[in-house]
Amino acid sequence: MPRLLYLEAIRRALREEMRRDPSVFLIGEDIGVYGGAFKVTAGLVEEFGEERVIDSPLSEAGYTGACAGAAFMGLRPVCEFQFADFSSVAFDAIINIMAKSYWRWGAPCPVTLRMPYGGGFSGGPFHSQCPETWYAQQNGLKVVAPATPYDAKGLLKAAIRDDDPVVYFEHKFLYRRIRGEVPDDDYTVPIGKARVAREGGDLSLITYGATLHTCLEAAETLAAEGVDAEVLDLRTLKPLDRSAILATVEKTGKAVVVYEPPLTMGPGAEVASVIAEDGFEYLDGPVMRVGAKDSPGVPFAPPLERFYLPGVDDVLAACRKLAAY
Repeated sequence: MPRLLYLEAIRRALREEMRRDPSVFLIGEDIGVYGGAFKVTAGLVEEFGEERVIDSPLSEAGYTGACAGAAFMGLRPVCEFQFADFSSVAFDAIINIMAKSYWRWGAPCPVTLRMPYGGGFSGGPFHSQCPETWYAQQNGLKVVAPATPYDAKGLLKAAIRDDDPVVYFEHKFLYRRIRGEVPDDDYTVPIGKARVAREGGDLSLITYGATLHTCLEAAETLAAEGVDAEVLDLRTLKPLDRSAILATVEKTGKAVVVYEPPLTMGPGAEVASVIAEDGFEYLDGPVMRVGAKDSPGVPFAPPLERFYLPGVDDVLAACRKLAAY
C-alpha cells in the first residue's frame, strides 16, 4: 500500500473521481497549467483538458455561482478556493443558494467546495484563518475536515458523490508534512462518522484537522506521566457524530476539546454542549477547551503565530489540570 502525502491523497481522489464520473469537473484560480496555489491539481489539466480543469477569473463570487448553476444542470463541480479566507466573497452563492436549494424546491446541489485553511506557515491574517464555524452553523451544508491522507482521499470522494453541497476543509500545514498509507482501490470515508485515533481510559481529547496530530503528540507525553488519553478525530463537523462523542466521554469521564479556531464561539463549544446536555452523568470533571487566542487575526511573525495557535504545551496544561481534578 503506497504511503502518500496529504496533498497527494487529495490529488489522487480528484483524479479517480474524474476518471469514474465524466460529470465531475474542477474550477478555480490557477488550477490548470499552474497546478493550483499549492500544486494540488498539478498534472490534471494534461489528462482531462481545459474543459474539465477550468482556470477561472479572479472572482470567487463568480465561479462559485457558476458551480451552483452547473450542479442544478446535472454536473458535479469541485470548486477550489486558493485560501478558505477568500470564501467570504462567495457567501451569497454558498449560504443563500447551495445550502437552501434542496429545502426550498427539492433540487440537489452536488458541489464540493475545497477550502485550504489554517495557520502554521506564517501566512498572516488574510491567509491563515479557520472558518469552519462559519459553515458548520449553516443547515443545508455538510462540513468535513480530514486530518490524515487516508481520510483526505476517502472524505473527498464521499463529498464529490454526495448530492448535498459539502465544504471540504484541507489543512495547508498538513499538505507536505503528513504521510500515510492510502489504498489504491476505490473507497470512501462516510461523512458524519468520527474515529478513535488512539485508545485510552483516563480522559478524552476530542479534535479534528491539524490539531489531531497535536493531540496525539500530547497523548504520548501524558502516557509517560501515567495518564492514558483517548483521542477522538471528529473528521466531520456537520453532521456531528454525537454518539461517538458521548461514547468516549462515557468511557473516560473527562473531556478536553481541542481546535484551531479562536477559543470563543469555536467548534468546541458545540461539542461541549453535546456533552453537557446528553453526557453530564458521565463526567468526573468539567469539559475543557483548548483553542487559538481570541485575536482579531492570525499573526504573521512566526513567534507570535506559535503563541497564538494551540500547541502541545497548551493541550498538556489542560489535560494535567483535568486529570488532577
